[in-house]
Amino acid sequence: MKKLLFSIGLLSVTMASYSQAYEFQTVKDIEANPVISQDITGTCWSFSTTSFLEAEIIRLTGKKIDLSEMYNVRNTYPKKAWNYVMRQGKAQFGEGGLAHDVINSAEDFGLVPQSAYTGKLNPEDKYNHAELTAVLEAMLKTYVSNPGQKLSPQWKEAINAVLDVYMGKNVTEFTFEGKKYTPKTFLELTKINPKDYVTISSFTHETYNKPFLLDIPDNFSNGMFYNVTLDEYIQNIDNAIDNGYTLALDCDVSEATFSGKYGVAVIAENEVDAKVIASEIKPEKNITAAYRQAEFENLSTQDDHLMHIVGKVKDQTGKIYYKVKNSWGSKSGKDGFVYMSVSYLKLKSISVLLHKEGLIKSTKTKLGL
Repeated sequence: MKKLLFSIGLLSVTMASYSQAYEFQTVKDIEANPVISQDITGTCWSFSTTSFLEAEIIRLTGKKIDLSEMYNVRNTYPKKAWNYVMRQGKAQFGEGGLAHDVINSAEDFGLVPQSAYTGKLNPEDKYNHAELTAVLEAMLKTYVSNPGQKLSPQWKEAINAVLDVYMGKNVTEFTFEGKKYTPKTFLELTKINPKDYVTISSFTHETYNKPFLLDIPDNFSNGMFYNVTLDEYIQNIDNAIDNGYTLALDCDVSEATFSGKYGVAVIAENEVDAKVIASEIKPEKNITAAYRQAEFENLSTQDDHLMHIVGKVKDQTGKIYYKVKNSWGSKSGKDGFVYMSVSYLKLKSISVLLHKEGLIKSTKTKLGL
């Protein structure tokens, strides 16, 4: 009887250990600006990467600057329009983009503070680009639907005129903290060097330790990714965070176990646990490079959202999660953050962008950086 009672007690303890609500403790917290919302737009790529650049400015200068997300968006729409027209409509046009598009925008057009360019005509309005992109796409389809006709040289001016109407005229000079700047001189103030930033990823269909063009819909600008093994991918993310570097994250958030409600992103080992794992600690799936690749190739993993990794936390069992700053407002998740498990990041992340000095030395050497 004693043996039976002991066995029942042990079973109860074991079951309880798998039914614990999450309790998180900070492991590493890197300073970043407050969470804000992208509102009704598909511009997470700019909100996440602009947040990343703000954290870089803090790291490089100690200054907290609220950068304009929409300045980057405003300067990227014409590039997407050009891509669509020159490919004669055989390309995607929309609100999406990737982290390197913000870096490209900074290199080409500089940066500006939010106070210089809000990207909306009424400061009290929420961001909403649904009508803007519908109008632009209709115009672009018109431009490419006249075979045998010469394209009017005014089409680019027309696109910019529409952007001016919906987002406000682009800024060329402004005052910040009592001093006049252009976007390029302001970039110099921030100490951001766009050439210092690289994107790493991990896929088996490309050669490791080489740059490659990743075929995903939002890569309209043909950005290059450095390919590393899955283990090295995670090691570099950890190395960056441990040394005070944040990362811009491209990720699939369509999984039911990515919970905006609970602010947790995990991958259940067993299907039966998937319904409760967002609120209770359950075993997670072991993610291999082969499984990651298969989920990418069958389109279960897609690049549908970008966020900003700003630290690490651990639960009461000691398991590590990445602290990810989202752009869905502070009421989403854990005050606007998502705690993402290593398994989730291994499986559902597309890539990360970071400062090259955040890479492991051996990785930098292999990649020629």
